[in-house]
Amino acid sequence: MGSPGHGDAAERDIDDLPRNDANYTALTPLWFLERAAVVHPDRAAVVHGPVRYTWAETYRRCRRLASALAQRSVGPGCTVAVIAPNIPAVYEAHFGVPMAGAVVNCVNIRLNAPTVAFLLEHSSAEVVMVDQEFFSLAEDSLRIIAEQKKGAFKQPLLIVIGDQTCDPVSLKSALSKGAIEYEEFLETGDPEFAWKPPQDEWKSIALGYTSGTTSNPKGVVLHHRGAYLMSLSGALVWGMNEGAVYLWTLPMFHCNGWCYTWTLAALCGTSICLRQVTAKAIFSAIANQGVTHFCGAPVVLNTIVNAPPADAILPLPRVVNVMTAGAAPPPSVLASMSKLGFRITHTYGLSETYGPSTVCAWKPEWDELPDDERARLHARQGIRYVGLEGLDVVDPKTMAPVPADGSTLGEIVMRGNGVMKGYLKNPRANAEAFENGWFHSGDLGVKHTDGYIEVKDRAKDIIISGGENISSLEVEKAVYQHPAVLEASVVARADEQWGESPCAFVTPKDGADSSDEAALAGDIMRFCRERLPGYWVPKSVVFGPLPKTATGKIKKHELRAKAKELGPVRKSRM
Repeated sequence: MGSPGHGDAAERDIDDLPRNDANYTALTPLWFLERAAVVHPDRAAVVHGPVRYTWAETYRRCRRLASALAQRSVGPGCTVAVIAPNIPAVYEAHFGVPMAGAVVNCVNIRLNAPTVAFLLEHSSAEVVMVDQEFFSLAEDSLRIIAEQKKGAFKQPLLIVIGDQTCDPVSLKSALSKGAIEYEEFLETGDPEFAWKPPQDEWKSIALGYTSGTTSNPKGVVLHHRGAYLMSLSGALVWGMNEGAVYLWTLPMFHCNGWCYTWTLAALCGTSICLRQVTAKAIFSAIANQGVTHFCGAPVVLNTIVNAPPADAILPLPRVVNVMTAGAAPPPSVLASMSKLGFRITHTYGLSETYGPSTVCAWKPEWDELPDDERARLHARQGIRYVGLEGLDVVDPKTMAPVPADGSTLGEIVMRGNGVMKGYLKNPRANAEAFENGWFHSGDLGVKHTDGYIEVKDRAKDIIISGGENISSLEVEKAVYQHPAVLEASVVARADEQWGESPCAFVTPKDGADSSDEAALAGDIMRFCRERLPGYWVPKSVVFGPLPKTATGKIKKHELRAKAKELGPVRKSRM
């Protein structure tokens, strides 16, 4: 029997021993770096072209970064934005920024200046660290904010990251405009800086923006506790070993590299940075740099499977472990990767769940099944991560779990330490996301008899292209702006290169010249390219009347069926 009002009372225990400094501390992945520097000071931590840093050097560099930020009063309550591809500075920011007590916000380099301007303004970024190649993007974004805020704009501290694998012209240009060079900035910091862990593990460690389907991106706030648990969880579900050599094909700006930024420090592994992802670069790193693991969206797997023989170095020198998530990978791609000698782990998750939070845990008995059956089972999204306490598929109205019959659709929901704190400055979105004590993914799925879940559709029509979310509503808005367009609806269409890409169904206006549909389609794509990030631009445009319900609502499910009939986009224009 519970005691009266036991919801308010503390649970009984066998003792009344209190927490103290000797037996309790806030969980944070920052300690992993300190330990790696002690255990393997001389082991390579980060490798990028000719640059190589050991764990001892990486720890010192991260402490320098934390110290340099702290000297400029950048600490608790501050956001540091990082706009860069996979280079050592982004890895260092995952430790150095939170060591100063600040929050790291890695920005998607594929976004356009107006979107980046929104992110920097919304997050109140006090520091912008930007790779030399993307300095003009940062500059354009800050100019937009300055114009909007007029005299109230306070220029953030601008740090440009030089990269000796790039043309020095862009670096010189950035420095001439008053940016501080990253290495010079580090020089101002103390390599022995006495950083402090957070007193409260609920403190924010990272901020990441998801495009969702609302008009503006939502800022996903993650805490130290979740980052600690999910980074260890990622190693456990993957069977990742101490000293793993990890190739950064997945952008570190994407859900903090699915938390593997922190995992690699826990395992004293080695990060091989890859500035541009190509099949040739991946095979070369596997052959020459001892790569044992990498993550990637199905688009990356597809690139590897279809690599020209000249780029593929086969057979592989060792089994290479690959984790994939994003738009569900086609079973044929999973089977083809396995035949090449890659061991695939299929996961699913969201920015709001620290990246992947479910895994299609492999069962030994599946090894005996025919290839096609094995691939079908492998394409499911699976069961919860070790560090996620709750996962279910429920009726969104009643919250009752759907039967485990593999056919009853419901919404995929999560709860536990692997769920974000919430969306930054967005109480309305938080109320919706956390309704009834669960995080609502907005994805529709089924639960199979073995308890494994499978995503069937996206309730909010998000298109996942190359592992990145695209809002169909935002693409529709741009298409609608074209002078020849009367009505438009955008859905996902299979894409051989990107997994999915936007397909625009368009009804032209009366009087618009649609005699040459190919020319009009090309003009609509060009029009969108001026207004949207490159990967958001529709790769295909289909003309004709749009199917509608009696109330005038466009029947997107019919358009999705039409897009499926069209088959995959053969060659992406990206």
